[in-house]
Amino acid sequence: MPAFPEDDDGIGGLVARPRAGDNSEPLSITAISAALKRTVEDRFGFVRLRGELSGVKRAASGHLYCCLKDEGAVLDGVMWKGGVQRLAFRPEDGVEVVATGKITTYPGRSKYQIVIESMEIAGEGALLALLEKNRQRFAAEGLFGNQRALPFLPKRIGVVTSPTGAVIRDILHRLADRFPSQVLVWPVLVQGHGAAGQVAAAVRGFAQMPESQRPDLLIVARGGGSIEDLWAFNEEEVVRAVAASPIPVISAVGHETDTTLCDFAADRRAPTPTAAAEMAVPVRGELLNAVAELALRKRRGVMRPVQLGRERLAARAERLPRPAALLQPQAQKLDDLAGRLQRALLDRAASGRERLARLRLTPALLEREVRMASQQLARVRLSPVLVTRPLADRRAALAGLARLAEQLHPEKPLARGYAMVVDGNGKAVTSRAAAACQPQLGVRFADGELAVTPLGARRPAPSRAAPAPEGSQPKLL
Repeated sequence: MPAFPEDDDGIGGLVARPRAGDNSEPLSITAISAALKRTVEDRFGFVRLRGELSGVKRAASGHLYCCLKDEGAVLDGVMWKGGVQRLAFRPEDGVEVVATGKITTYPGRSKYQIVIESMEIAGEGALLALLEKNRQRFAAEGLFGNQRALPFLPKRIGVVTSPTGAVIRDILHRLADRFPSQVLVWPVLVQGHGAAGQVAAAVRGFAQMPESQRPDLLIVARGGGSIEDLWAFNEEEVVRAVAASPIPVISAVGHETDTTLCDFAADRRAPTPTAAAEMAVPVRGELLNAVAELALRKRRGVMRPVQLGRERLAARAERLPRPAALLQPQAQKLDDLAGRLQRALLDRAASGRERLARLRLTPALLEREVRMASQQLARVRLSPVLVTRPLADRRAALAGLARLAEQLHPEKPLARGYAMVVDGNGKAVTSRAAAACQPQLGVRFADGELAVTPLGARRPAPSRAAPAPEGSQPKLL
């Protein structure tokens, strides 16, 4: 087999051959990748980088993949699941962070990257920028602005806060001073790793309690602090839990100058935890005074018509005349009439005596009175119609009653083929039970009566009475 000559320029021929004086074997890709990995990791064992996050994604395994970039370069980054769980914020695109870790290579793609062990937001400016970005995103989703009315007098109040801080003591003292109420405290962390998850779980836990034990109002409270201390109340899970709570929520996070996203999602924002307690319940003493005032106004309102009626009655009673004044004119009139009556009787008696003295009864006078009476009687003419018309009217009414009695006669239907059952005394029998008790019955027809015996009844013994004369019929009753 002929040998292939090498090129004179030293570039090489078709088949790789060992060169003169060269005792090194060619390296594999894995070997050189491993060598690069060791070199990079030895040189950059621990670095802190500042850059803007982009391409942030969370794998199903829990690992976080992202890129750190600035104006001139991009560096891939990965953060394992354990480190992601320790993060105090949620990484998002556009957030400027300071990442701590080690530089390494990824031979599978011939890339170098940083394995991030911890990540922090790069200063308050970046933190505020992230806060504003999240606020706009949550507002666009409709998580803000859905405020509901707080219950006027909640029987049970739930408080989500730290059980050891001064916040819960301030809330309990203020509630005791204003209106003692039942308070359910759900202890949570209010800052640091895991605080956001505990606060969100507490809000959801109160909502999932049985109806008989569920609070009427929730207070999410924390004392003042820096924006880093309050960051747990800016986390998405807390904002969504507060916005979705079926129970009205008062957010009392920080002091009056502190603002968190939880304040926007809640139904009310209180400047301090103490102010939240004042919003939750009214002052019991003021309520008692208001009730007493309403009761007084009610009594006044009830008694006012009575008082006005009494005043009107007294005013009208003053205008009424006295009884003596009412009777005096009538008494005077009575005395006047009594005097006039007495005088009239005396005058009439005197006039009567005079007429009687002038009156002389003679036969001629009596005859004249009789003639005058006879003449008056002769002038009165009685018309026969005055007598015959009432008689005719009464005769017509009597005829109508006779026709009605004829139609209503009980034996009238006998002429139309009906029959009447009577007992031995001639009384009508109207039921079968009454007929069965009779030893002898009669069936009355229009032309006479027929004697019958009911079935099952004893036949009466034949009487020895004289036979009825020929041609005689039973007597119709």
